[in-house]
Amino acid sequence: QVQLVESGGGLVQAGGSRRLSCRASGSIFIINVMGWYRQAPGKQRELVATITSGGSTNYADSVKGRFTISRESAQNTVYLQMDSLKPEDTAVYHCIAKRPPVYGSDIWGQGTQVTVSS
Repeated sequence: QVQLVESGGGLVQAGGSRRLSCRASGSIFIINVMGWYRQAPGKQRELVATITSGGSTNYADSVKGRFTISRESAQNTVYLQMDSLKPEDTAVYHCIAKRPPVYGSDIWGQGTQVTVSS
């Protein structure tokens, strides 16, 4: 099994920065992609950014140039550095760990709230 624990959420002013962390434990060798999704009130969950085990990254257009995803393999941790935050970035941010289907479905973290005040 894989478990994900997120941290780093909180209240930040518009234009500020915040860094989210997600640490994986358990059968981490089977994880090939980690990333972040977010869900704002009344909206569907949406992709923010992902990073593969090889380091390839993918970002939603709305966060390109402002957010940076990185991965520290030794600590089994993925980070989301969020800069130039906007009120529309307010959401619950969920970490995700993807693995080949033969090992089961995607693993989700419990989520961490990020609130950006104007």
